Amino acid sequence: MTRGTYGAQGWGRPASVVRSHEKVLPEHARAHNRAIVLQRLFHGGPTSRADLARATGLTPVTVSDLVGVLLAEGLVEEVGHRHERRAGKPAMLVALRSEHFRVVAVDVGSGWVLRGGVSDLTGRFLSRRTLDLGDRDGRVVLEVLVRFVRLLVADAAGPVLGVGAAVPGIVESDGSVHHAPARDWDGVPVEARLRAATGLPVHVVNDAGATAMCEYTFGSASGTGTLVVMVSDGVGSGLVLDGSRVRGDSGSAGEIGHVRAVVDGDRCVCGGTGCLETVLRLGVLERRTAGLDGPAREALLGEVGKVLGAVLAPVVATLDLQEVVLSGPVGLLGGALREAAQQEVLDRTMPAVGRGFRVRTASVEVDDVLAGAVVEVLRGQLGVI
Repeated sequence: MTRGTYGAQGWGRPASVVRSHEKVLPEHARAHNRAIVLQRLFHGGPTSRADLARATGLTPVTVSDLVGVLLAEGLVEEVGHRHERRAGKPAMLVALRSEHFRVVAVDVGSGWVLRGGVSDLTGRFLSRRTLDLGDRDGRVVLEVLVRFVRLLVADAAGPVLGVGAAVPGIVESDGSVHHAPARDWDGVPVEARLRAATGLPVHVVNDAGATAMCEYTFGSASGTGTLVVMVSDGVGSGLVLDGSRVRGDSGSAGEIGHVRAVVDGDRCVCGGTGCLETVLRLGVLERRTAGLDGPAREALLGEVGKVLGAVLAPVVATLDLQEVVLSGPVGLLGGALREAAQQEVLDRTMPAVGRGFRVRTASVEVDDVLAGAVVEVLRGQLGVI
């Protein structure tokens, strides 16, 4: 089994570590150990119980007990003996039932279309739907979203592990959406409404955060320090540090789109002026580059890249980021803009910080937000990223 439809071969993620100032209760330890085993099976494919114990550091007895529970729950299955030349009874392999379960994912976005799909646990989409929203206000969009998710659940030809919703704006810990001007949402209980409508576990994630998790789980990001900047109708960012998505105090960690980047700049939808979004969002880039010849176009994109790099530099230095990933049209982001942004970061940080740092375009270019919504369900339900 691969790390996912978009990923490379092999198990590429370290198991997360429980760190708490509170007493670790037995149920916490069990949940932690369960997640470690599922993560190993997700990324490593069919594995024997003995190999699971060696790979996870858990005792053979603990692994055997966990596998027994997972078999009873139907999450894993025995897939036959490993073919070995050495003497002795061959080991029985167990595997995650990745193709048996379904995840419903929806990308609410900030444009005029809802996008959704049904995937298996590897991120392979089995069906997709789109729905034109037209000119609807935020309250109506929520009701349309509920009906859309119900349609997707009906499409699932198998047990649904959960629903993942990638949304614009700041997502609170209870799954409500705070401050999403593109949808006119403020305090909208998206998770609660979808859970009540479907009876399924629902996990809501900021769309840029979803893109970051997609790049980590199904893409090529190492996760030691990655900031994903999503350029579309707006500019959003998601941050992954040491294998975990960082939310921050208000759920907006990594958001740089509304940092003031240009003195006396244009008015932004957030009410500020000169925000990075006013020069980097897709519509602005397309309008400003329209009709320009090659050199003029590259020069303009290079200037935008310098503005982006100036905003990125203190973030890169503070968090010791390994890379910044640009998610959006490669034709606009992948040339002069990317190169200028990287050089500006290097020019503004000390050599020790910049050593090995890079700005690159996303390795998952299609359905990255939807795939990230799938990862959010995997994380929430199985502890897998």
